[in-house]
Amino acid sequence: MAGEKILIIEDNPMNMELTTDLLKVSGYVIIQAETAEEGIAMAREQLPDLIIMDIGLPVMDGLSAVEILKKDEKTKDIPILALTSYAMKGDREKILEAGCEGYLAKPIDTRKFADEVRAILKKV
Repeated sequence: MAGEKILIIEDNPMNMELTTDLLKVSGYVIIQAETAEEGIAMAREQLPDLIIMDIGLPVMDGLSAVEILKKDEKTKDIPILALTSYAMKGDREKILEAGCEGYLAKPIDTRKFADEVRAILKKV
């Protein structure tokens, strides 16, 4: 079901544009943040249906932001999909243990991305 609000937290402009375009075409409403701190504030204010979190963010990394969001009463139930270039052995498990409901490695498969987002939304 499209129309859900998705917060994308991504510091790379090209990745932000790509993920935004792919999801808008599928009918999602997109809000954007370039830093973890900005994303946390937007999540608390906007209460999106899903957060797509880059893990390799400057200043505060995505996993630290996930920890803050999952401890906050207002945002703890918002599903988080980690989108990261960290694809080393054990990273997936570490990211899921941190509280993310899903994990996608970059570069994303543009043909499957919207379906993977839809699958995360259906789980919750």
